[in-house]
Amino acid sequence: MFVNGHTVMRWMETFAPARLAVPDDRIGLQLGTADKEVRAILVALDVTEEVADEAIAAGANWIVAHHAIIYRPLKNLRTDTPAGRLYEKLIKHDIAVYIAHTNLDAAEGGVNDLMARALGLHNCRVLETVYEEPLYKLVVFVPETHLEPVMDAVFDAGAGAIGEYSRCGFYAAGTGTFLPGEAANPFIGEAGRTERVAEYRLETIVPEPLVADVERAMRQAHPYEEPAFDWISLRQTGRRYGLGQCGDLPGEVTLAELAEQVKKALDVDRVRVVGPLDRRVRRAAVLGGSGSRYIGRALSAGADVLITGDIDYHSAHDALAAGLCLIDPGHNAEKIVKRALADYLRKQAEAAASSTKVLASEVDTDPFAVL
Repeated sequence: MFVNGHTVMRWMETFAPARLAVPDDRIGLQLGTADKEVRAILVALDVTEEVADEAIAAGANWIVAHHAIIYRPLKNLRTDTPAGRLYEKLIKHDIAVYIAHTNLDAAEGGVNDLMARALGLHNCRVLETVYEEPLYKLVVFVPETHLEPVMDAVFDAGAGAIGEYSRCGFYAAGTGTFLPGEAANPFIGEAGRTERVAEYRLETIVPEPLVADVERAMRQAHPYEEPAFDWISLRQTGRRYGLGQCGDLPGEVTLAELAEQVKKALDVDRVRVVGPLDRRVRRAAVLGGSGSRYIGRALSAGADVLITGDIDYHSAHDALAAGLCLIDPGHNAEKIVKRALADYLRKQAEAAASSTKVLASEVDTDPFAVL
């Protein structure tokens, strides 16, 4: 049994939700249909003709890629152009293309998270926030006999997480009153008679994406036919997601030593470096892709060095003058996400008892060579 494209899109939305993308980013299904079975998925950084050939050879009819194949408005679909030839090949072989770009950069387990982990960064913070998770407070009234089962149910569904703490909540005893109608089937009391019951007021915090799951778990564990509960929108927000991360290195090193660590951690054979090679650095910012415009953000976050791709000449001078070192491993360093995303999709396919295969592209799409 193969899953269909809608299932793959749900998996991707769980891993890298569209709400994490910057406005107007070209993400989602860019070519093909989600209404067909997915025999195999190829996870790639870029979609080139070589990657399309790789998908064809592997029998993959879905490509999940980081960089969009349609980024600017199309003026035509001529197949005698490089882009047109690519689209023609993909369409002729019935290959759909799904894009996760800045949402994959910002996601937990995404590009920037993986870069930070590879370098051992800790005490990390987001460089530029794209999305702050709204928080809600669940207030539910529970008979004292069922306080623990309801608490366990909502906490197991993800409620009560505050920073590094879990299962956070508050409860207080009180008395609940209700009058069951003639057609009611009350857990406590009887129809037509006002009841007074020893209850607890239970409060806990829930991030917006988990509201539906927590409410469902609460209702299933609650003994009442009609539980009394409220959702209260809070001014404070939960986890911040965004582009880039800044954190402390495992130990102080020189810029030259860190450059060697970056080459190994990100699997690149060369880096460009800006700053004195003997400069000692303690705090590093990382950002997959092109990071020239995040120099100010890195400085504000207290970074000694920014590790990012596509640094231009004038931005390098600006950083040097401001005292910020730079290590440029190239845009292609984002390839770090291919295997991690393929592993995630493979686990989802296995959990669904599906025959859909998942592969990470082996094609090197870096257009640069150093002679």
